[in-house]
Amino acid sequence: MDLKEIQTIWSDMSDQLEQQKKLTNELIMKMTQERYRTKFDKIAFYESIGAVICFIMAIYFLVNLDKLDTWYLLSCGIFTIAFLIILPIITLGLLGKIKRMNIVKNSFKETIVEYTKAKNQLLLMQRVGIYLSFVLMFTCLPVFSKIMNNKDLFLQSRIWLIYLPIMAVFLFFFTRWGYKCYKNITNSAENILKELEA
Repeated sequence: MDLKEIQTIWSDMSDQLEQQKKLTNELIMKMTQERYRTKFDKIAFYESIGAVICFIMAIYFLVNLDKLDTWYLLSCGIFTIAFLIILPIITLGLLGKIKRMNIVKNSFKETIVEYTKAKNQLLLMQRVGIYLSFVLMFTCLPVFSKIMNNKDLFLQSRIWLIYLPIMAVFLFFFTRWGYKCYKNITNSAENILKELEA
């Protein structure tokens, strides 16, 4: 074997090795993309179920809006309906945005910047939702009571003293648990992205 043949074989092997390396990198990126997306599948599933329940309740309140015969009950009803429609739509939109991020096509820096922005928006929306859910607790009970039993809860102070503290405690722990789940999932997804830097 002469020198030219050895150089040709060496060049071919080098090209094949480079192609193999490129394919391996693409495969790693695609697997990382899939691992990243599956981090949000579970929470997106639960949020979708929650959104369907919220939409059903909003439709129920909307159909029975004429039963709210005072200005304050009507105001509570409108806020409740708006909350039950708008918050799930925004949350699902932000989850979809963070889930659809394309890790394969973006550079590491672009991916981290885009992810951090989407993560902050999602967590901000969760915090806003937590505070608004306490307002919802005050608006939903009177609306539901008026529609179901034709009773104005604003005129019955005893019920507020019983149900409100119980609901507030439950809501406090439930929202903290939910927010913690969101933080854990977003931090876990961020760790997957940071593995790409190595």
